[in-house]
Amino acid sequence: MSKDYYSYIKNWFRKEAPTYNILVDIPLSKLRDKVVNIVNAKEGSKILDIATGTGGQAFAFAKKGYDVIGIDLSKDMLKIANKKNRYKNLKFKVTDATCIPFENGHFNVSCISFALHDMPLSIRKKVLEEMVRITKTKGIIVILDYALPKNKITRFLTYPFIKSYETKYFPEFIKSDLGELLENDGIEIEKKLSIFLGCAKILIGINL
Repeated sequence: MSKDYYSYIKNWFRKEAPTYNILVDIPLSKLRDKVVNIVNAKEGSKILDIATGTGGQAFAFAKKGYDVIGIDLSKDMLKIANKKNRYKNLKFKVTDATCIPFENGHFNVSCISFALHDMPLSIRKKVLEEMVRITKTKGIIVILDYALPKNKITRFLTYPFIKSYETKYFPEFIKSDLGELLENDGIEIEKKLSIFLGCAKILIGINL
């Protein structure tokens, strides 16, 4: 499974990289800023943005003065992120999120946005475990990702559309119980915000 996953994801985002900034990061720029405001981390906080892609969320944290590191498995995505980077307080690293090269409790905040749905369950579990490990006790864990709308009509219209352009791991993710998975990893959800007509959610958790 893992070998298939790594090969599949690297190839997928190699193709996505040239248009990702235009199709995803620019349209979501206001949402990225909203996340930073909701988190409201203390001055001087160290922040890790996992699966940073072309850096949209990392840039939003960096422009507020935080010490930010963005990691991603895709060299192609990070190549674009590095070209855009104008912040001395932001660095990007090619890193496997299932084995993050930082000591326990190194970061005040860890964040992952629209990436867990690109992972099979086994990888998703490891990534969340690593987020817990590298985040300080009582530190903040932020998750943005897809959700199933409660409205049946909205669900009927949006689910097939999202499935058509997302990775093959999306269907399993969207039907899984993310809340239970987070609870099992020791993440207590303090805030849950529904966005995009219920098609996505922002989860703000505390590392217990």
